Amino acid sequence: MSDFQHSSMTYFNRELALFEFHQRVLAQALDERLPLLERLNFLIIFSRNLDEFFEIRVAGLMKQLDLNALTRTPDAIPTELVLAQLSEEIHAAVEMQYRTLNQDILPQLQQAGIRFIQYSQIQDKHKPWIAQYFAKQVQPVLTPISLDPSHPFPRLVNKSLNFIVSLEGKDAFGREIEMAIVPAPRSLPRLIALPPEVAGEGEEQIFLTAIIQQHINDLFPGMKATGCYAFRVTRNADLILSEDVDDLAVALKDELSSRRFGRAVRLEIEDDCPQSIIDYLLDEFDLDQQQLYQTSGPINLSRLTTSFDRPELKYPIFSPVIPPVFRKQKPIFEVLKKQDVLLHHPFDSFQPVISLLKEAAKDPHVLAIKQTLYRSGPDSEIVQVLAEAARNGKEVTAVIELRARFDEESNIMVANVLQEAGAVVVYGIVGYKTHAKMILVVRREQDQLVRYVHLGTGNYHAGNARMYTDYGLMTTQPDICEDVHRMFQELTGMGKMAKLKNLLHAPFTLHTELLKLIEQEIEFAQAGKAAQIMIKVNALTEPQLIAALYRASQAGVQVDLIIRSICCLIPQVPGMSDNIRVRSIVGRFLEHTRVYYFEHGGEKKLFCASADWMGRNLFSRVETCFPILDSKIKKCIVEDGLRSYLNDNQNAWELQSDGHWQKVQPEPEQPLHSAQAYLLQKKLLKL
Repeated sequence: MSDFQHSSMTYFNRELALFEFHQRVLAQALDERLPLLERLNFLIIFSRNLDEFFEIRVAGLMKQLDLNALTRTPDAIPTELVLAQLSEEIHAAVEMQYRTLNQDILPQLQQAGIRFIQYSQIQDKHKPWIAQYFAKQVQPVLTPISLDPSHPFPRLVNKSLNFIVSLEGKDAFGREIEMAIVPAPRSLPRLIALPPEVAGEGEEQIFLTAIIQQHINDLFPGMKATGCYAFRVTRNADLILSEDVDDLAVALKDELSSRRFGRAVRLEIEDDCPQSIIDYLLDEFDLDQQQLYQTSGPINLSRLTTSFDRPELKYPIFSPVIPPVFRKQKPIFEVLKKQDVLLHHPFDSFQPVISLLKEAAKDPHVLAIKQTLYRSGPDSEIVQVLAEAARNGKEVTAVIELRARFDEESNIMVANVLQEAGAVVVYGIVGYKTHAKMILVVRREQDQLVRYVHLGTGNYHAGNARMYTDYGLMTTQPDICEDVHRMFQELTGMGKMAKLKNLLHAPFTLHTELLKLIEQEIEFAQAGKAAQIMIKVNALTEPQLIAALYRASQAGVQVDLIIRSICCLIPQVPGMSDNIRVRSIVGRFLEHTRVYYFEHGGEKKLFCASADWMGRNLFSRVETCFPILDSKIKKCIVEDGLRSYLNDNQNAWELQSDGHWQKVQPEPEQPLHSAQAYLLQKKLLKL
C-alpha cells in the first residue's frame, strides 16, 4: 500500500482524534496516584479544553451543515456522522467528569477540610450570612429580564452564566409573567469564601449560583419563583478575517465584538430543569438534543479555580533551575560567545531569555532588538523590557501576531504599549499567522556587528514557560544568525522569499524538506544502512507527511512518534504501518516541544521547530525549524527529549489501530519511569 488514499482506513478523523486527547486529560483526574487538588485541576482543564473544542471545532462542523457545504477531508467521513459520534463520546465524558467530581473528588476534599457549598447543601448556619451578602454584594448588580411581548429573549453573551426562572403571580403592572432570565454579571466571583465564623473548621466556599437561587424570590416582589435553573450557552467563537483589509488591528477589533454573539453550539443546564423549559431554550437557541448537556453539578467547572494553601494536596513545589553556565554572574553576551546554550522549560528557568533582553536594553553597544510575539500580555516582563529598550534608543522591532486565538485583545494591547514606547510594530503577513519564535540582538563589538539569537519551540510567555515543556536555543552561530536576520527582513519587508543556509521555514521550504528527509531515510533503509525517524510534535494531521511515513514504515524504517494531541496517522496496520509506534505523554506539564530526528545513515540529523506537522503550520503560518549542531546539545535532546519519553511507563499512552489510546502499563519487574519526573530530578541534582 504505497500510495496514500483518502479513506478512514488510512487516516483518523481530525476532530475525533482531538477529542481523544481531551479524554486523556480527563483520565488524569481519575488517576488516584495524583494529589487531590491536582486531580481537580485536571477536571478544570478538561472543561476549558471542551469549551474551546465547542467554540472552534464543533462550531466549524455545525457551520458546514448549516451551509450544506461538502468538505473533502482525508478520512472521508460525512460531517453529520462525525458530529453524531462526537456527541455520543462527549456526553459520556461529561457524565464521567461529574461522576468523578461528585462521588470521588468532592467527598475526599470534604474529608480534607475543603467544602464547596451548592444550593442543596446550604445549612441554617449559612443563611444569615448569605442573606447579607446577597443584599449588599449581589442584588444591586443583578438585572432580571421578564420574558413577555415587550421583552423578547435577550442576547446572551458566549459562555455567560444565566438563570431561567419560572414564575407565578402578577408583577407591579398587573402582568402575569411566567418566565424571566437573570444574567449573572461577570464581575461577580463564581465562588465566595465563607468567613471562618460561618464555615467553622476547615475551608468552605459557596457557589454564586447557590446564593442567587437561595434568594431568587427577592428579585420578583409579589410573585413566586417556582423554579430557578442555571444555564450556559456556548457560541461559535472562531474569527474569520478577509485578506483584503486596510488595517488588520481595526478589522480584528470589529470581529472580536461578534465573537460574543456567534451561533449557539451547546446548551448546558442543570439536570433538574423541567423538559418544557429545556425545549423552550433549545428552540430559542436553534439547537437540538444532540447539543444539550444536562449537568449533575456546577455549570462551567473551569470557574472552580481557587487558591488553597494546602501543599500536601498539590504537586511538590518545583523552582525552575538556572543553567550552571549562567550562574557565574557573567554577561550573557560573554557566555554565548563561547558556546551555544540549550534551555529546556520548565525544568530550566525562562529567566535567561528575559536577562538577554534586559542586558540588551541597557547595553550601550546594542543597536537593535527584533522579536516575534505570539502570546504575551501587555504586563509581561518581556514586553516591558522591549518598551524600555525602545525608550533607551535601541531600534526595537516587534512582529506581533494579532490573530493568536483567544489572545487577540491582549496582543492588540501589547502592540499599543510598544508603539507608545517608540518600537516599530509589525503585524506580520495577512493570510499567514506568524508563529515563529525568534529574538535577534545586534551588538557592535570592536567595529563589527555581532548577532545573538534565541530560537524556541514555544511562546515568549513566562507563565507558559512554567507549565509547558519547550526548548530554546541561544546561539551566535553566524549562519543561523544570518538566517534569522533574513527572516525578519522577510516579515517586515516586501522582498522575495529569503534564501536560508541552515533554517527551514514555512510556508516555503519546511514541508518540502521534511518530505525529502523522510524519503532519504527510506533510501538508507533500502541500502541496509541505519534508518530511524523520531518525531515529537503536538499534532500530526498533514496527509502528505502521513503518506511518507507510511512509505517509510513499509521500507523498514522504525518510526517513533510522540504526539501530544491529534494524530491522524493509523499505526500498527499490517502492510501499511507495522513499524510505526505512536505515543502520547500527559502529565504534570503540557508537552509542547517540537523535535524532528532522522538517523540519516548514522549522521543523526536533529531539528527543533515552532511547527507541528499540520497543514496550517506548514502552509498558512510563518514557522522556523532550526538544526541542532552542537554535539552535546544534540545528545541531550535525543536522550532526554525523545528516548526518555519513548521509555515512559507512567504517563504514556499508545495509539491503537482502532483510533483509541491505551494507557501504557509497566511490565513485571520493569523499573518505573516518568520522563517528566526524571527531568525534574535531573535538574534538581544540578543545583
